[in-house]
Amino acid sequence: MSDQPTVLTERRDGVLVITLNRPEVRNAVNAAVAEGIAKALDDLDADDALAVGVLTGAGGFFCAGMDLGAFVKGESPWYGDRGFAGIAQRGARKPLIAAIEGFAVAGGFEVALACDLIVAAEGAKMGIPEVKRSLVAAGGALLHLPKRMPYHAVMELALTGDPWPAERFQELGVVNRIAPKGGALEAAFDLAAAILKNGPLAVAASKEIVQRQFDWSSDEQWDRQGAISGSVFTSEDAKEGASAFKEKRDPVWQGR
Repeated sequence: MSDQPTVLTERRDGVLVITLNRPEVRNAVNAAVAEGIAKALDDLDADDALAVGVLTGAGGFFCAGMDLGAFVKGESPWYGDRGFAGIAQRGARKPLIAAIEGFAVAGGFEVALACDLIVAAEGAKMGIPEVKRSLVAAGGALLHLPKRMPYHAVMELALTGDPWPAERFQELGVVNRIAPKGGALEAAFDLAAAILKNGPLAVAASKEIVQRQFDWSSDEQWDRQGAISGSVFTSEDAKEGASAFKEKRDPVWQGR
């Protein structure tokens, strides 16, 4: 057993890299992993110097899901109001990118689905095989996937439990980018860099609107959107963005 923490964090130029670090069990989620991810997300949201999180796994793979051995022993992979793996029910306020090598299956795929963007290496396998063990993909996959993929595709994944390659998920719009094997983390940094150029208030508001709009009726959606976006339009950063555009220079964001 390694003496290292089960979840590692590293700050890199405004990005918090969160690494699942149990390669001996394919980064399976136990109570310590759930707590580690939850605390890392707390740090991401609390630190003004951090704008984006990247979630990845050690050992050449992302995550095999719930640690069944720990589960049988009565250990819980849920943490507080963040839910399964410390992320499934409540992620971060700031953008999160999953960087997948090898595979992200069962709860591991659900951890990736709790992120806002997904980068996967060529040939990486993803799926929800819970039914093969008489379990249910109750960590978010059955709730998220019907909003992101066609009905019959979701049903095939859910009822057969068979994994698909990342390329198929990209065709269906679930994976943003396919990277060469070993290059998922680098591709995730490229996406993070594109986000980092933008106004942090606008990024946070845009994420919140996209996530919440599923629950809004057509009668209330404009008011709800305005309640979130209104303060962004009157912010100092909005003035800076307009001035920088006019003056043909890079903006300097203040986050206010």
